[in-house]
Amino acid sequence: MTYAIAAPAIPSLPISGSDLRFPIRRVFCIGRNYAEHAREMGASVDKDAPMFFCKPADAVVSDGADVPYPQATVDLHHEVEMVVALGAGGHDLTPEQAATLVWGYGVGLDLTRRDLQGQAKAKGHPWDVAKAFDHSAPVSALRPAAEAALTADSMLRLSVNGELRQQTRLGDMVHGVPQIIAALSTLFELKAGDLIFTGTPAGVAALRRGDRFHAELVGVAELDGRVV
Repeated sequence: MTYAIAAPAIPSLPISGSDLRFPIRRVFCIGRNYAEHAREMGASVDKDAPMFFCKPADAVVSDGADVPYPQATVDLHHEVEMVVALGAGGHDLTPEQAATLVWGYGVGLDLTRRDLQGQAKAKGHPWDVAKAFDHSAPVSALRPAAEAALTADSMLRLSVNGELRQQTRLGDMVHGVPQIIAALSTLFELKAGDLIFTGTPAGVAALRRGDRFHAELVGVAELDGRVV
């Protein structure tokens, strides 16, 4: 096929222990999946109606690249999250079917222009400009699911400039990974290459130029980066 302009590159992530890379199709995110974070944001959790939003695939920052401080904000916040990569897809899945789609796991930051999000919330507007901006999704190398021994007690945490900011057990998620995938599959046809950010715990706070962050899904994935 011949295109009228140069075709854009396919965003991708490195794979731990491999020279292969994981191509990214779409990026889905769930909001308010940790009760304490919902409370710190003045919101509540609706267990029967999980809330989703999206980021563009080219918002992913890979390979430990620097994260540019975004335009149009003075209040950039970090939200550390476990990231799930899908190796297959489907729609209207049961949680049991959904669990078989997971290809691997990583750790990432759902960066948020909090001031723009607050303005959008106040007006009842969508969150796109607060969540889906350029470079808003730094993600680690992925670990294949077969190599990731995750349990309810597995820890997710983030430090900024050596100071612990966020920490939680995966078991504290309101919706588990199979439930998140199943719920998403009722809204979208999921496919191989999709990434899912699974929600952030309490402790979100501002990032500034020059800050260095270290995110960790303990025993599975680590992400180091710098805001410039």
